[in-house]
Amino acid sequence: MFSIISGMFSSDMAIDLGTANTLIYVKGKGIVLNEPSVVAYHVRDGRKKVLEVGEEAKLMLGRTPGSIEAIRPMRDGVIADFDVAEAMIKHFINKVNKRGKPKIIVCVPHGATPVEKKAIRESVLAAGARKAGLIAEPIAAAIGAGLPITEPTGSMVVDIGGGTTEVAVLSLGDIVYARSVRVGGDRMDEAIISYLRRQHNLLVGEATAERIKTSIGSARMPEDGRGHAMEIRGRDLLTGVPKETEVTQAQVAEALAEPVQQICEAVMTALEATPPDLAADIVDRGVMLTGGGALLGDLDLALREQTGLAITVADDALNCVALGTGKSLEFERKIQHVIDYGNQ
Repeated sequence: MFSIISGMFSSDMAIDLGTANTLIYVKGKGIVLNEPSVVAYHVRDGRKKVLEVGEEAKLMLGRTPGSIEAIRPMRDGVIADFDVAEAMIKHFINKVNKRGKPKIIVCVPHGATPVEKKAIRESVLAAGARKAGLIAEPIAAAIGAGLPITEPTGSMVVDIGGGTTEVAVLSLGDIVYARSVRVGGDRMDEAIISYLRRQHNLLVGEATAERIKTSIGSARMPEDGRGHAMEIRGRDLLTGVPKETEVTQAQVAEALAEPVQQICEAVMTALEATPPDLAADIVDRGVMLTGGGALLGDLDLALREQTGLAITVADDALNCVALGTGKSLEFERKIQHVIDYGNQ
């Protein structure tokens, strides 16, 4: 009885619990929160006490003293630290929901195991939801990108997030084929860090690597063999002192060659496994790219060269999954067969 009454006074919401960012969509209002999935805490008497969550915590990454830790509780799209993730979810829900217990739908990677799905559902329920549903990320991405997934035609979506890349073929409102590879924005950052360490003897942090990727990152070698350049700062591994150096677009393209190739291979594997009639639809419609990774320079051209298909980047690629998860709240009756509420 209490949950019914509290549900009347709360707004149902959808959460894109991403490795890099968490977005919350409130029914009837759209996206109301977009913050980094980062938590800063300090340990006292064996217990973690949360200090900051979101933007404030992200500023602390790589800059904390020994008594404080700043971490991402999500790894590869699933929960890596249960207690910290629960505190983060609770903080974000309380930030946008002032009263009542809302019904919440969360998107999860297609490749998430039953144990990982259970961990996410339990975290959301413990954070104050009266009911927690899960929807597969590729379905949410396709809905957010405006693909006609309920029609009897094939649609292909490639969602490149912080921790995973989801490649899926959809028809009649459900997944025909899907593949989840643990390559995304984080793996690209790691590739840039290891390249600079190897080639320049320069050690840079995650924040610097992300800035390089978003500023001059490219999936293809620039035509002039150099492209744009930017100044970066890090620690010289030979002398141990901080130094400044220049990095070019060509160097970044070289650094990102391996993760880009893994994404291309995942798309090719999905195309090979697609039934012939749906493959014919994909030739007509092309492939839709969503997620923050889709914004990497020339990634659409790199995929077009490999597949020979038309590749389109979604209009609001960064928010596609959150928008799609939110729309699944609005049209729940039409796609209720793909929302998993477990045994609630």
